[in-house]
Amino acid sequence: MTTTRELLAGKVVVLVGGAGLLGRSLAQACAEQGASVVIADLDGSRAATACEQILPHLHGGSAHAESVDITSKESLQALIARVSSLEGRIDAVVNSAYPRNPRYGRKLEDVEYADFCENVNLHLGGYFLSTQQFAEHFRRQGHGQVVNVSSIYGVVAPRFEIYGGTPMTMPVEYAAIKSALLHLSRYFMRYYKGTSLRFNCISPGGILDGQPQAFTEAYARYSQSQGMLLPEDFGGTLVYLLSDFSKFVNGQNLIVDDGWST
Repeated sequence: MTTTRELLAGKVVVLVGGAGLLGRSLAQACAEQGASVVIADLDGSRAATACEQILPHLHGGSAHAESVDITSKESLQALIARVSSLEGRIDAVVNSAYPRNPRYGRKLEDVEYADFCENVNLHLGGYFLSTQQFAEHFRRQGHGQVVNVSSIYGVVAPRFEIYGGTPMTMPVEYAAIKSALLHLSRYFMRYYKGTSLRFNCISPGGILDGQPQAFTEAYARYSQSQGMLLPEDFGGTLVYLLSDFSKFVNGQNLIVDDGWST
C-alpha cells in the first residue's frame, strides 16, 4: 500500500490578511496539504476565528492566530520573531491583506488626492513593508519565499461596462496598487539574485461575494465557462507555488481567472 505525502508537509506558512475571504481559503488549502499555518491579521479576533475554522482541515501541521499591522515595521518584526520562536522556521509568507480607508471605492472623478495616496500607502506600501521584512528574515535564514496576491486588474485595463446598472465600480487605487505589485515582486526577485529566495504573484479573477446579479452576468460574458470564481478555486495554485514542484519558478505572476483577462 502506498501513501501520499502532503505537498506542504513540514512547511510553515504565514498568511498576512489570512482572516479575509480569500485568505481563509488559502490558509485552508495550505493546511490540507500538511503545512503549519499562521493566520495573521490586523484584527486579532477575526484571525482567531479564522484559525478555529482551519483546525479541522489540518493534516499533520498546526494553526495559530497572530495580530499584525503591515504598515508597521515593528509589528512585522514582532510577528516574525514570534513565529520563528514558536515554529523554528518560516518557509513562506502570503500577502493577501486588503487594507483601505472608509472613502475607498469612489468613482474616478470623486477620488480625493489624499484618499488616493492613503489607500496606495496602506495597500501597496504595506505589501512592500511586509515583503521587505520577511525577505531579510529569509536571507538570514537561508531560504524562504513571498507570494503577493495581485489581481487581473493588475494585468488588463478595467472593463467598466460590466458595472453598468450597479452601484459598483473599479477603483483607480486598486488598478494602481495591483499592477505595481507585479513589478515590486520582480524587483525583490532581482535584488536577491544569487540567493534561494523566491518572489511570485497570484492574480485572481473576480471572486463571488454577493455581488449584484447584473454584475455577475456581465462579468461572465468575458469568461471561458465559469464566470465569477469561488475562494477555494485559487488554493491549488498557491500550494503549487509553495511546494517543491515550483522551486525554480521565480518572479512570475500566475493568473487564475477562467480566461477572463485573455
